[in-house]
Amino acid sequence: MASSQQSRHSPATGLRPPRRPGEPSADPERRDGRAHRLHARRELADRALAEPGLELLRHLRPRFALCLAGSNFVGAVLVYVFLAYVAPTPVVADAQRVSEVNLIGFVAVLLVSMPLGTFVAFAVGRPTREWLSADRLPDERERRLTLQEPLRQAGAEAVIWVIVALVFAAVNAPYSLALGAQAGATIMFGGVATCALSYLLYERTMRPITARALAGGAPDHAVVPGVTTRLVLTWAFGTAVVIMGIAEIGSDVLIGIPATREKIAFTVLYLSLVGLGVGLATIFVAARSVADPLESVRSALAEVEAGNIDVEAPVYDGSEVGVLQAGFNRMVAGLREREQLRDLFGRHVGEDVARQAIERGLELGGEVRDVAVLFVDLMGSTTLAATRDPRTVVATLNAFFGAVVEAVSLHGGWVNKFEGDAALCVFGAPTAHPDAAGSALATARRLQARLRRELPDVRAGIGLSAGAVVAGNVGAAERFEYTVIGDPVNEAARLTELAKTAPEGIVASEAILARAGAAETPHWELGEERTLRGRTAATRLATPR
Repeated sequence: MASSQQSRHSPATGLRPPRRPGEPSADPERRDGRAHRLHARRELADRALAEPGLELLRHLRPRFALCLAGSNFVGAVLVYVFLAYVAPTPVVADAQRVSEVNLIGFVAVLLVSMPLGTFVAFAVGRPTREWLSADRLPDERERRLTLQEPLRQAGAEAVIWVIVALVFAAVNAPYSLALGAQAGATIMFGGVATCALSYLLYERTMRPITARALAGGAPDHAVVPGVTTRLVLTWAFGTAVVIMGIAEIGSDVLIGIPATREKIAFTVLYLSLVGLGVGLATIFVAARSVADPLESVRSALAEVEAGNIDVEAPVYDGSEVGVLQAGFNRMVAGLREREQLRDLFGRHVGEDVARQAIERGLELGGEVRDVAVLFVDLMGSTTLAATRDPRTVVATLNAFFGAVVEAVSLHGGWVNKFEGDAALCVFGAPTAHPDAAGSALATARRLQARLRRELPDVRAGIGLSAGAVVAGNVGAAERFEYTVIGDPVNEAARLTELAKTAPEGIVASEAILARAGAAETPHWELGEERTLRGRTAATRLATPR
């Protein structure tokens, strides 16, 4: 007896336990919303993977330029306005001359730093462009450099800001050492803030490329600064710079730089407005950089909770957040594999047997159970195999066994074995049945009628019996199967031989009829006694009316 078959197993549900009482059910509208958002993120990630590398670069290049040039230009303007018009400044001999020199220097720095920044950004992004232009996945080195590109861009910008701070400190120092120190420190503060904002914006813009880079291998550890660094950068831009600016004003007053009450008030007001506006923008970008991937994981997790394990979270982050996304996908892949194994296990041995094995464990041995046994055997299968095309034979057998499985399942039975062109079906094991005998008899009548209606060229004999059997795992520790062993099984097999010559093709024993419920017995009548092959006691036969 080669294999086993389930009687009622749904691939859609597998063996997943039902939702426990009191456990909240999924709101369909909320679930649809989560699924839509997850699908949209997945679609964006898939589009980034499917789009040619050069096209992806062409689409993102303006955004990169806006991130770098825009953030640095805004930072430079804010610093210049603060130094030239807001902050209290030391008294110098020729204030007009100093203002003109700083204005010329500001314009010159913009004209020089913008092309320089573009060149540096181009050089930093070269490894990414190489593998994207070749329209391939990156190797390990290229992947690491791509994931670290936002940080390397921010580092290059920081160097430029340091150079600019030193230049302006040197330009203003001849007029006043205090003025030179003030200019250098303020530009440093502005550079810190600008680089922080630039990093956050650039990292967000890089996500389609990051998703493509991670398609060849998701990270198992963080390779770029993560949530902590992003929050620190947010604090640096939105809070620390403003506080340092206010501290600078206090220091200026303490060292004797003249400042009226109105000047101090205007300076504090300017710093406060800049901190509120820019800080809000920064905290929003930083929050979304963490919330978006977490939301994708949460939405995917909700789908898994609802029973859908054919789901993945898009991976577009090289930090611990990306590790979480990749880890979730690995977990779901494991669940899919486990569900497939459970599904295959259930198909081979039956859902009830598989569930029992999962819940109670596997061990050799069995228990005595009172069951009803239905044995069905296809007639003329040897002639069929000799005279028909093999594919036709297989199709006929599949249709025959399909009808058997559906009929048995409909009445709460279990197909224990397929043996060539025969099947052993059990009612009452491995789970109890309220009317095992009656259900087996009803199954036999309906199954025979269906076979004659749907497979008129096929004839089958059906034998039925009932009684005590041993039901359990039989075999060796390395290989065993759940089956039933006992006299009712043997009797049903022998009755099947008689059924092949009976008018209705069905013969049952008196034992099963005696155990059947009142709803089924009127459809049967007792007949003669026969001593079956291999048995010593006579069996009284029953056939359908």
